[in-house]
Amino acid sequence: MDPQGIVSALLAGIVIGLIARILVPSMQPIGCIVTIIIGIIGAFLGLGAGEAFGYGDNFWLVLITQIFIATILVAITAALFRGARGGPGG
Repeated sequence: MDPQGIVSALLAGIVIGLIARILVPSMQPIGCIVTIIIGIIGAFLGLGAGEAFGYGDNFWLVLITQIFIATILVAITAALFRGARGGPGG
């Protein structure tokens, strides 16, 4: 992957992570760095899912898939952080 691709992946991860964090209701006890990492993971998993299911060339479907996966990851991570810190719901 070239440097431009890496920067693009990081920027996409930031945006996707923030959108996912907004879509999950309630306060999440996770920080900005964790949100960005989740966004990057969601972006790569969503791209892989798009390729696997044959719509990897459709930008909008891949973006929706990436946001969906990142939203699930934010919800799971927030629940794990809440449980580890002994907060509400844990």
